[in-house]
Amino acid sequence: MNRRDFVATAASAAGTLLARRRLLAAAAGGEGDDRGLMAGASIIDISPKTFPVIVNGSFLERTATRVVEPIHARSLVLDDGTTRIAVCVADLIAVSRELADDVKRAVQKSTGISGDHILISATHTHSAPSVIGALGSDRDEAYTAYVRPLLVRGIEMAAGNLVPARAGWAVAQDPEHTHCRRWIYRSDKMRVDPFGERSVRAMMHPGHQNPDCVGPAGPIDPDVTVLSVQSRDGRPLAVLANYSMHYYGAPAVSPDYYGPFCRKFAELIGADSPGPPFVAMMSHGTSGDLQWMDYGKPRGGPGREAYAEAVARVAAGAYKTIAYHHSVPIRMRETRLRLDRRLPDAKRLAWAREILARMGDRKPRNQTEVYAREALFLHEEPTRELRLQAIRVGDMGIAAIPCEVYGITGLKLKAHSPLVPTMNIELANGCEGYIPPPEQHRLGGYNAWPARTAGLEEQAEPKIVEAVLALLENVSERPRRTPRVVHGPYARAVLASEPLLYWRMAELGGPRVADAAGRGHHGTYEDLVAFGLEGPASAGLSGDGEPSRAAHFAGGRARTTLAGLGGTYSVELWFWNGMPPEARPVAGYFFSRGPDGDKSCPGDHLGIGGTAGAPGRLLFYNGNTLGECLEGSTPIALKTWHHVVLVRDGRRATVFLDGRPEPEVAGEVAVSLPAGCGDVFVGGRCDGFANFEGKIDEVAVYGRALSASEVAQHCRAAGAGPDA
Repeated sequence: MNRRDFVATAASAAGTLLARRRLLAAAAGGEGDDRGLMAGASIIDISPKTFPVIVNGSFLERTATRVVEPIHARSLVLDDGTTRIAVCVADLIAVSRELADDVKRAVQKSTGISGDHILISATHTHSAPSVIGALGSDRDEAYTAYVRPLLVRGIEMAAGNLVPARAGWAVAQDPEHTHCRRWIYRSDKMRVDPFGERSVRAMMHPGHQNPDCVGPAGPIDPDVTVLSVQSRDGRPLAVLANYSMHYYGAPAVSPDYYGPFCRKFAELIGADSPGPPFVAMMSHGTSGDLQWMDYGKPRGGPGREAYAEAVARVAAGAYKTIAYHHSVPIRMRETRLRLDRRLPDAKRLAWAREILARMGDRKPRNQTEVYAREALFLHEEPTRELRLQAIRVGDMGIAAIPCEVYGITGLKLKAHSPLVPTMNIELANGCEGYIPPPEQHRLGGYNAWPARTAGLEEQAEPKIVEAVLALLENVSERPRRTPRVVHGPYARAVLASEPLLYWRMAELGGPRVADAAGRGHHGTYEDLVAFGLEGPASAGLSGDGEPSRAAHFAGGRARTTLAGLGGTYSVELWFWNGMPPEARPVAGYFFSRGPDGDKSCPGDHLGIGGTAGAPGRLLFYNGNTLGECLEGSTPIALKTWHHVVLVRDGRRATVFLDGRPEPEVAGEVAVSLPAGCGDVFVGGRCDGFANFEGKIDEVAVYGRALSASEVAQHCRAAGAGPDA
């Protein structure tokens, strides 16, 4: 049977499927667990036959009049003798909860697979017919009615193709082909939102090397995860791959890069043997804020086919390392979570109704009209119920979330999951919009503008993470893991110097800043801080393959109180400044010791100068009343990492930069700190003036004066400094 004939052939009714199952089970050694794993896969063309079709994925509605490249639904059914599950990945931008539920009911009726054991997800191609209403686009009703039975048929076909099988999994890293597409703007360059308010501190697609931006708002998840299923004799049956990259961009109708990936992957592993066709599936990872272009570099990159092949090669490399298992326990659990939406207040609702009254029956023509209409949609449906799922395949986990999930959320799930590896599939079993972590809501931007595409409550992300981890615990019958803090050479050197507190600043969320020194001097992150960003590249700052992570300060601070910290102390940290010195009087303060909120800011304050003095150089300031300032001489280049140590010994202040033995700043400065004040701030001054805009990492405070030799030794341990 050739591929076209196979795709066109549907499985018959439930009785035939059950008979086939029993026949295959007997051939494999009887029914029950003893027969081992059974697997079946299918691929079915879901390209539209009539045109034009509505295509969503933009603010305004578009239509397509042809198929540039066929789109497909790919399905995989697994059965361990006691549990049968189905996974379907369709070349659509998303699948609504209502459509997914319709398909599951039909599949359950025809195959006996329980609806809560079926996962239906979308690749998120922005070049497919619309089966959901979103922003300025409506659902294409004719295509939705056309594709519904095809999705059912594809899963039925996979169930009808069950054969004795074996499975294995592997993970490879590909940080080169996904990047954070949401960037933080400078505080003096904020944008206006569709509601007329200057609230946009972070935004998607800022443009390449935009000088108004400081840096990415979040980390990437670089994992290419591969679940492979083969026949018992080693013939490839299917691969379910997963990568966190939003989409590439392609003319409609098209599967974007997902179709070419599947084709290239099959070629790379030589999956062209006789029999039913090999089915490669690329599912959508947690990439709500990720995409292929790197906005920190000039515009450019591979074409779509070349991109697909590059990712396929990484996946094929992982595939070749897989060890297979005949007996693979399958478990699947589902929970339902009802969440509030962020509803328009009376003023916003009146604004929306006035705009809609002027529009009449026509479609939106601009962003303001789009969000006015979306406000009414939210008002009319104030809550949504989400279906969350977790699957166990042997020791591998799969999490399914019906949202556009940030890369940092995927990292959280993987760090805590009891199953290693864990694959996160977003836009599964519905489409409930972006779920920014709470701190990202404070930064605003498209992902947070209230709409069906971003309407859930601010606490949606932590609630979803908690529910999914509970499901993973259930299917694995193991407790979630506590992420291990890896201390590389630098951290070990700092700890050997016995700091009072040591903040690694590697958190993936707030508000707690953990004290790695073990003294309980934890801190608190304020709003306007982003987490999990790339830290200094120095090899000594990471360990066991774990990357160095840092916090990005965008106006907020981290704070604590160190009672008993005397007049002789040292503070050590790494900083990366994103605010040009010509932008404001002080480019930014990254350390401060003084009473919170006191506008005269008595105390000790270390930062980078601006138009008021020491432009682009280190400065040490003792507050507005005394106004004494010490200045450094070395220009601090924008967006570069530096190691700094401030030593305060009575009236004397000494600052070392990048491990050099000679001080960058040294001199006598009067002590203005009020007696008994233990307030300590990182990322801003005690009065909130000229708070830092950039990244900070590895903050240590000592109750003594560090020597120049200790400072140099710490830098050497990091693999940095003049002696590195």
